[in-house]
Amino acid sequence: MAITLNHTIVPCFDKTASAKFYSRVFGFEYVGVFSHFIVVRVNDTLCLDFDNKEKFDTLHYAFKVSEQEFDDIFARLQAGHIPYGSGPGTADDMTINHNYDGRGVYFRDPNGHLLEILTADYVIPPQ
Repeated sequence: MAITLNHTIVPCFDKTASAKFYSRVFGFEYVGVFSHFIVVRVNDTLCLDFDNKEKFDTLHYAFKVSEQEFDDIFARLQAGHIPYGSGPGTADDMTINHNYDGRGVYFRDPNGHLLEILTADYVIPPQ
């Protein structure tokens, strides 16, 4: 069996609002309450568990998507007037990138986490 990431905790100020944001923007399944978390299902093997925290460092979450999923998510970003950008340092320049013959865009969630969608894997040179 291949090792897969099963779930990760997303620290946030309002776990319900944050989970609904991810469900709305990405189209993820909103599962709801599990223990003290609010859960969103990304796919068959991965869930995001949102947990309220008063203080936390902002994190980066990158999601590889198909061309059609990119179009759908990007349309929801634009419709929601959510600032986006072409890189991690330019997450609000209102452009997308075309790295590695694909498309990518960065944007922030309501907690300041840097989110990324990309259609092509990074090319890592052999060592």
